[in-house]
Amino acid sequence: MHSDIDTVRAEAQAAIGAAADQRALEEFRVRFLARKGAIAALFDRLKGVDPAERPALGRLLNELRSDVQRWHDERSASLASGASAVRPGPDLTLPGRRGLAGTRHPLTQTLDEIKAIFVSMGFGIADGPEIEDDYHNFGALNFPPDHPARDTQDTFFLGKGALLRTHTSPVQIRVMETHRPPLRVIMPGRVYRNEAVSARSYCMFHQVEGLCVDRNVTFSDLKGTLIEFIRRFYGANLKYRFRPTFFPFTEPSADIYISCFICGGKGCRLCKQSGWLEILGCGMVDPNVFRAVGVDAEEFTGYAFGMGIDRVAMLRYGIDDIRLFFDNDVRFLNQF
Repeated sequence: MHSDIDTVRAEAQAAIGAAADQRALEEFRVRFLARKGAIAALFDRLKGVDPAERPALGRLLNELRSDVQRWHDERSASLASGASAVRPGPDLTLPGRRGLAGTRHPLTQTLDEIKAIFVSMGFGIADGPEIEDDYHNFGALNFPPDHPARDTQDTFFLGKGALLRTHTSPVQIRVMETHRPPLRVIMPGRVYRNEAVSARSYCMFHQVEGLCVDRNVTFSDLKGTLIEFIRRFYGANLKYRFRPTFFPFTEPSADIYISCFICGGKGCRLCKQSGWLEILGCGMVDPNVFRAVGVDAEEFTGYAFGMGIDRVAMLRYGIDDIRLFFDNDVRFLNQF
């Protein structure tokens, strides 16, 4: 009879594992726990067993009945909570779902490429605060007290002498205040101007500026560096030209133009029919800037340059509205 008890226990364990719904669980109860079930039949056979073995067999049967009842109750509670309910498998007739992978923002892609080019040319990368003071944003950069950029129409003033930086040039001042020449560094970051928001302008945009200070640095060094950048970033077949201009913090100063890569220099809407696109400004660091940061202008010379990342990205990707960069519209971002 010992073997019969073991057989019923094994059958009950297998059956409770296969009871995946209430109907199967009820069949399990009737088969093992009902008055005419397998366990009751074993108890009936106990009458014909040798009286000396009857107590031990009775204990085994009671343990069997208790275990089987516990298994039944646990499975009943599990089914009631839905934890073991049979869930439908996947519908293989449905079309597949393509996983969406995130991508870098087009401004980030453009900036990363610019940084990689200048880093390969020996430039380091520096950063600075976006909330600046008048001295670092204007005074040390040779802006006169009556310069239009100091008006509230152009600059966001925060009170108590603080303002949102209007360019990344203050980082040049901070770098020269804390590091002695020679210096070769670029400074990317966000800047802010009090401008009306339109398709061509925004109150916040991105710049990257560069600074090189050393002995015997000349305008030829500036031209060589920027021409190499233009060829690597825009392509070796484009024409370029330097046009004299004025910046308070550089002298002499120049704007750099490249031939329009949309129309091939013939004239189009993007280049305003001129055949040329302005891409950056540059010049030799003004001696007054060196004097403001304690650099000997007789011993050292240097050049600086700057460009708007948003404008570069618009030219590269053919984007005609700068506001698209800041709307976070997934339909726009998915294109990159």
